[in-house]
Amino acid sequence: MIKKPFILGLGGTTSPTSSTEQALAIALKAAEDAGAETALFGSDRMMALPHYRSDPAGLNQTGEDLVALVRRADGLILSSPGYHGTVSGLVKNAIDYIEETAGDDRIYLDGLPIGLIVTAYGWQAVGSTLAALRSIVHSLRGWPTPMGVGINASGGIFSDGVCTEESVNEQLKLVAQQVMLRAESR
Repeated sequence: MIKKPFILGLGGTTSPTSSTEQALAIALKAAEDAGAETALFGSDRMMALPHYRSDPAGLNQTGEDLVALVRRADGLILSSPGYHGTVSGLVKNAIDYIEETAGDDRIYLDGLPIGLIVTAYGWQAVGSTLAALRSIVHSLRGWPTPMGVGINASGGIFSDGVCTEESVNEQLKLVAQQVMLRAESR
């Protein structure tokens, strides 16, 4: 039996119906359709994370769950809103928990394919946030996919888990396929 790649989706906002989390769910569904096992670490769980700090007292259960998912992952898809031109604090806090893998055999995201999705209410925040996510992924030794999806969500293109823009759906599918391509070769 061939092991299915495990793809972790990490991101969203404080609302599970945000365009950011809906875009992430669409990309994860594309990875699942391509043969992956997936998990979404979205708004509810990100809000349960305390501010990250390396603490000898340990992590709460949600933090431990996130670190276990990252350790298990063959690839990740990160999705952030563009707030004031950069990654939201909620998403950045979740990413900071990856520091717990610094002493692992696979340090941080070393060698993992990482798909990136950004939603914002304007193109300027989309571009700068996507660049910030790429920089973060490089710092964590990950491999950002060539396709990074930038979505100007100001037109209300997401509703009930569906994106009405076919070109955006195709981009979300492509980023998932690129993560899968590298994850399957690991």
